[in-house]
Amino acid sequence: MKPHGPIPPGYAADRDGMLLIGGRRADVLADEAGDTPLFVYDAGMLSARVAEWRAAMPAAVQLHYAMKANPYAPLLAHMAGLVDGLDVASGGELKAALASGMAAGEISFAGPGKRDRELEYGIAAGATLNLESAGEAERALAIGARLGIVPRLAVRVNPTFDLKGSGMKMGGGAKPFGVDAEAVPALVARLIDAGADWRGFHIFAGSQALDAAAIAETQAQTVALAADLATAIGRAPPLVNLGGGMGVPYFPGDTAVDAPAVGAALAATLAARDPVLANSRFAMELGRWLVAEAGVYLTRIVDRKTSHGETFLVTDGGLHHQLAASGNFGTVIRRNYPIAIANRFGGEPYAPVSVVGCLCTPLDRLGDQVALPRADVGDLVALFQAGAYGATASPAAFLGQGPAREMLV
Repeated sequence: MKPHGPIPPGYAADRDGMLLIGGRRADVLADEAGDTPLFVYDAGMLSARVAEWRAAMPAAVQLHYAMKANPYAPLLAHMAGLVDGLDVASGGELKAALASGMAAGEISFAGPGKRDRELEYGIAAGATLNLESAGEAERALAIGARLGIVPRLAVRVNPTFDLKGSGMKMGGGAKPFGVDAEAVPALVARLIDAGADWRGFHIFAGSQALDAAAIAETQAQTVALAADLATAIGRAPPLVNLGGGMGVPYFPGDTAVDAPAVGAALAATLAARDPVLANSRFAMELGRWLVAEAGVYLTRIVDRKTSHGETFLVTDGGLHHQLAASGNFGTVIRRNYPIAIANRFGGEPYAPVSVVGCLCTPLDRLGDQVALPRADVGDLVALFQAGAYGATASPAAFLGQGPAREMLV
């Protein structure tokens, strides 16, 4: 038997043992959607998460939502009304961000390999481009000149450090992301001399970290680096995007990051910052920490079978919607996400079972030898931490299965 990750706080069952999402029964939501598999996102939990962040962090720090975590249009519109800015990573995401109601001036566009048409779209819209290279800078300047528009340009910095304990390291050493720190002053001078509207720095060292001390250390290093760069340039950055890094507990033994500890350390770091940054604004860019816990993936059991003594619950969902939960999205050792039988939520475990999807591949496993209440054909399986990197980070077209349904409640 193998344990599963911790079910996020805030979920409960009604008197019939049915999981409630946003105060509504999971089976009723599935009926309303018309079928499973189904992602359900709790708007109240999204709002509460943003409020939790604001209570923990210094008031002067802005909150940006990295919409790559979940770009579902109703969810994005909800988040746009709660946060101070949106961060996008493609022309398609920029289009969705503009449609969400967020002002173009509060949208930043990062990512290596931006095509000329994407640079033109961002410049024409008035978004800030986070430049990833000197070559991209020259292309943006040329496009701005052709359009007769002063481009809003920031520089993504590849720092010499990374975020310790992060699931994905975005800085330190050779990286496709950003401009090496030592080359930044000359590039910023080039932007200023060319008449661009230089908007500051984007410094993202890593993501999915649960250690508050490591996050605080990285933020302190980031602020110090921004000060060193500003001194070398001779001009303060209008904005320093500190990146994100705050992760969520997916696996057995994981514990939630201490947000108030991160906030207290950041407040101390900013209070002691170099005077060269006295008038600079600061922002944190978060994705999964804001939206992961608000999402549940519901998939229905279509078969129960036994093979060589092992019980399999076969569902109508799978890795084509929840690639990360199957262990095939950046994890080295497969571990079980938080999982439950939605119509027996909180029930006593019956026996270890393996929950598998409908795809013809042994990789399609959502729960491996995990102890769950007795479940049969027609019952609903609930996978938690499904609000981030689910629907759009999974191969929905694989084997012609198609996308899952989604709803915001």
